[in-house]
Amino acid sequence: MSVFRQPHVEFVTIHGHKRAYVMTGEGEPILLLHGVGMDHRSWLPVIERLAPHYTVIAPDLLGHGQSDKPRADYTIAGYANGMRDLLTVLGVTRVNVVGHSLGGGIAMQFAYQFPQMAQRLVLVAAGGFGRSVNPLIRFFTLPGSGPVLRALGWDPLRRPLIDLINALGATGLPLTQDLHAMAEVYDDLADPAQQDAFLHVLRAVVDWRGQVITSLDRAYLAEHMPSMVVWGERDLVIPVKHARAAHEVLPGSRLEIFPDSGHVPHEDEPDRFAEVLADFIETAPASKYHAGMWRAALMRGPRPRATTNSRRGTPPKLRVVRGEGQ
Repeated sequence: MSVFRQPHVEFVTIHGHKRAYVMTGEGEPILLLHGVGMDHRSWLPVIERLAPHYTVIAPDLLGHGQSDKPRADYTIAGYANGMRDLLTVLGVTRVNVVGHSLGGGIAMQFAYQFPQMAQRLVLVAAGGFGRSVNPLIRFFTLPGSGPVLRALGWDPLRRPLIDLINALGATGLPLTQDLHAMAEVYDDLADPAQQDAFLHVLRAVVDWRGQVITSLDRAYLAEHMPSMVVWGERDLVIPVKHARAAHEVLPGSRLEIFPDSGHVPHEDEPDRFAEVLADFIETAPASKYHAGMWRAALMRGPRPRATTNSRRGTPPKLRVVRGEGQ
């Protein structure tokens, strides 16, 4: 069995800002978009499993990882534009877009803004399908939270706290499922520039009441876009009820719930995630964009969805993926 070599980070400058990304493998292209405070490394276990069969592109979003962290446009639409520009520079015209958390909102926006570029849409614990979000995230949108984040980034305090968070996460106790992911994000927030970018990004999508942005009003436009929703049943950041809300409004979508996973199912269960993603790509026909069809959908607006499959009388394309021994 060949040993996976971690892909080399490449850089390209677009609009004067350095963008970091990895691109590896051969075959149909997959764009992997990470969550807030994270970077392409979140996807490395999945990239290892997908690269033998697909061309995998995983950028560090602006303000994250090794990409620049300017005072810039950190809105969902701005990020979608950035992905369009990155793919254009890389010579990729059509892509399967997969987004986690914040990246899920960007993926949805990308498919909405550039439907001619999106072949299939995969939303992983994605934002934009309800107001609920972890209270800690809401806290950092409040005035005065910046100095708190600065203090938490002080190394003599940060290292012991990260050790404590990881120790709690290793206990397997209730409400500890996502602590390892929180520790990863926290560890990267030592850099003041990254702290500023983190707050800018967060405040563009969340306020003290919860999520601000929504995909619910335009989700009907995905009628001709094959889509899949993947969620961890034990998600402590965005509750799994949002998965069912997304599945309900995305016409013909496939729903995959991992009972033993939290907010980062692709890190918790990379083998299962890669298998589900590959199966979706191989079985769901790619979208075909037509301007007239898009115009007709906009003019028609959302249509009531059937709650059951008319032929079987059961919810469509719902599959709960059980863990070993269940």
